[in-house]
Amino acid sequence: MYALIMAGGAGVRINLGEKPLIMIAGRPLISYVIDAFKGAGCSPVVATSPQTPMTMNWCRAHGIDFVKTGGAGYVDDMISAVHLLEEENPLFVSVSDIPGITPEIIHTISDLFLSHDKDAASTWVPATLVNTSKEAMPYREMIHGIEACPTGVNILSGGCIGQPQDELQILLDEPRLALNINTRADLAKAEAFFKKYPVVAG
Repeated sequence: MYALIMAGGAGVRINLGEKPLIMIAGRPLISYVIDAFKGAGCSPVVATSPQTPMTMNWCRAHGIDFVKTGGAGYVDDMISAVHLLEEENPLFVSVSDIPGITPEIIHTISDLFLSHDKDAASTWVPATLVNTSKEAMPYREMIHGIEACPTGVNILSGGCIGQPQDELQILLDEPRLALNINTRADLAKAEAFFKKYPVVAG
């Protein structure tokens, strides 16, 4: 299964250059996400934009597949990337700023999706797990009776991209998915997390 990793945003809130390349515990932020999907047996493809030319160069230098989108916004770039991939089957679509994601988490999401007859899946964590900034995960919705935040990890049907899809809402009690980087305070918390729980590069 493809894992489309969205990395075309300007990262203006954190203001440290291209956000996918911000270093956490000695590694670029995006590398954690790429390695997790590789470890789960997925084929990662990075969606870049005119706002992230260095990220595109980093992918090229490290042999990571990428597609170039127009930088029109997350949804438009996602649709464009899926069309460029010519993918009709389900694929993961993930943000690039959740360094806590692991192959085990990805397998859990995939297994739950495959066990239901749905077109798509979204992944959520209880809002009580989010201790990064309000800007990092501002949206709240009641999922299975619990106030929850979207993690930015979804499965979508490539053949129906841009159209409404019958969605499975997956709620995971997983603190690693609540580690989202949008401010310098979030970055400091992630640094502390990975110093305590180091991840070996794939």
